[in-house]
Amino acid sequence: MSDQSSSQALKDFISETEEIIGSLNLDMVRLADSLDSGDCDPDVLNGIFRGAHSIKGLAGMFGFDDLSRLAHSMENLLDGLRLGKVPFSQALVDTLFSSLDMLIRLVDGKSSNEHFTLDLTGLLTRLSQVAEGRSPGDGGPLAGLEIDPGILNVLTEYEEHRLVENVRKGRSIQLLRMSFDLASFDQELAEITQQLKKQGEVISTLPSAGEIGARIAFQILFGSDLDQAEIALLLERDDLDIRTCGVAADQPEPVALVDPEPAAEFSAAQELSPALNAENGDSGSSLRSISRTVRVDIDKLDLLMNIVGELVLSKSAIADINERLKALGDKTLTTDLGKATRILERRLQELQKSVMDVRMVPVGQLFEKMTRIVRRVANEQGKKVDLDIRGADTELDKLIIEDVSDPLMHIIRNAIDHGLELPEERRSAGKPEKGLIRLWAAQKGNHVVIEVHDDGRGIDLAKVRRKAFEKRLIGANQVLTDEECYDLLFMPGFSTRDDVSDMSGRGVGMDVVKNNIAALSGMIGVDSRPGAGTSMTITLPITLAIIKALIVQVADRTYAIPINSVLETLMIEAEAIDTVEKREVIELRKTTVPLLRLDRTFGLAAADESPDRRLFVAIVGLAEKRMGFVVDELLGQQDVVIKSLGKALGFVRGIAGAAELGNQKTILVLDVAGLMNEALRGESSLHV
Repeated sequence: MSDQSSSQALKDFISETEEIIGSLNLDMVRLADSLDSGDCDPDVLNGIFRGAHSIKGLAGMFGFDDLSRLAHSMENLLDGLRLGKVPFSQALVDTLFSSLDMLIRLVDGKSSNEHFTLDLTGLLTRLSQVAEGRSPGDGGPLAGLEIDPGILNVLTEYEEHRLVENVRKGRSIQLLRMSFDLASFDQELAEITQQLKKQGEVISTLPSAGEIGARIAFQILFGSDLDQAEIALLLERDDLDIRTCGVAADQPEPVALVDPEPAAEFSAAQELSPALNAENGDSGSSLRSISRTVRVDIDKLDLLMNIVGELVLSKSAIADINERLKALGDKTLTTDLGKATRILERRLQELQKSVMDVRMVPVGQLFEKMTRIVRRVANEQGKKVDLDIRGADTELDKLIIEDVSDPLMHIIRNAIDHGLELPEERRSAGKPEKGLIRLWAAQKGNHVVIEVHDDGRGIDLAKVRRKAFEKRLIGANQVLTDEECYDLLFMPGFSTRDDVSDMSGRGVGMDVVKNNIAALSGMIGVDSRPGAGTSMTITLPITLAIIKALIVQVADRTYAIPINSVLETLMIEAEAIDTVEKREVIELRKTTVPLLRLDRTFGLAAADESPDRRLFVAIVGLAEKRMGFVVDELLGQQDVVIKSLGKALGFVRGIAGAAELGNQKTILVLDVAGLMNEALRGESSLHV
């Protein structure tokens, strides 16, 4: 990853983590407020748990082990509280707040130095103690007992529980040691145990090494109100050794509040992050936001973009008024107005670019989601797949990213299901066991091209033709080019699968993929080689908001063609048009370019049918495809804001939306990708 993309990734991490921390803070305040009732809201608790879990995952992705360990310890504590294993107490809440403060300090430090860290030892110990039901700093109810750790380690969970209960009841804990003859130790030990049970609780009986080979020794952990002398008098044994391990009254009282961070941790924070030295307050941390990123609802950006669009239209109207004033001869006034208009235009361009930059996001956000899809589908299919991602920093409009996610997911699923072979089949074909899905993105002019390539079996065109004939989509003797066969894959209900699976074979999907991409003024192309794999290429405009458009006139009607699809404009004689396979074409620099007459496409009466008239052609292109739109007049370029036609007119093909010109006239914006697709498939009349 480049330094620039790494820096941007860190900014995204800081922004995302700060937002989670903000939610954690609110939820922890609600949790603390419920201490009086002693009953915490499960929704609030689950929200805190999810927040800690999210931070752990994010930190792990970026290699921030300190943040990940802290969030993981918080997660363990919260999980214990959720399951009722940890009591809901002031100590627990205070420990969580200390952890939140530490999270803030760590994230704050990493915002300026990604290698920043702090000593988490004390805090992680306290989190562990609270998770085990102990008060922070007291070492637990057994901390004051002088018992060999070797003995504690061999106690069963129940015996340890009984030891804790005896301590809590205020009993003294005695460790008795005595030896017995091998021939009678079982009977003697049983008698001793019965005597002790009358005066207390035998917590555990453990074998120990005897003093001589003919004897066996035992240690008995005993809790009672008796002292050593009373126990010795009770048992009357010469070999009895008694050691008092502790008395509950000697245990320190549990502390209610968590001690503040050790001074060493504070000094480390102050040394490495000056932002922690807040002039106001004793907390040692600043209330200023860590990140300078603001998360904005895309609807608000749409509203802002609409306002900018209205200003662009107003600027066009002012420019039009200025031209009309020039005709009246007032040069001084028109000169001043012209200067003001040019200044306004420059500022509007800056504002428009700034708003567009805010809407742009890297496709890497989309590609990251696809990695999970690849892993899951590959596991379900029993296939091994590697994913090669390139161009993740290529930027697209946020709305386009969202709308293209489902089509892209379906393409990738099809690539794994239809395209990639099973490991044994790949071995037989001399291929590596692991298939390869290549997910690449690149900007080409005003478009972004996303390619999904698999190195699988490729598309069987003979099978495609056979299936198309079975479904009566083509005739028995109809000859199809490879490209026409690929187009069949996007027909509603078409599938090459003979069986139905959860992944595909239901006859739905690829037609929806094509329609969704077309709705974004995009195109999808297919290329395949048997045995070598298949590539699907999606070409999308960078944005669908404010665009420059070529304003054209067709049969006394005005249309807008997005300028990002226009390669060049020509004026030709009618006699320059040839016909190849019943399609009109022109020769352009030794290349044959098919033509589309917009008047015939939309069922309009031609303004001039004379054979010697001059025609204007807008050469449009998407990906590698080229086509010429034949129009009557080229009226110039203008910034337009595309407005949706809404659901009521969403079925209209060939139209991307509507736009308003500076003279308050509303015109239709042509869907270049849709028109090219329809024309190449032979559907030349849309009748709008």
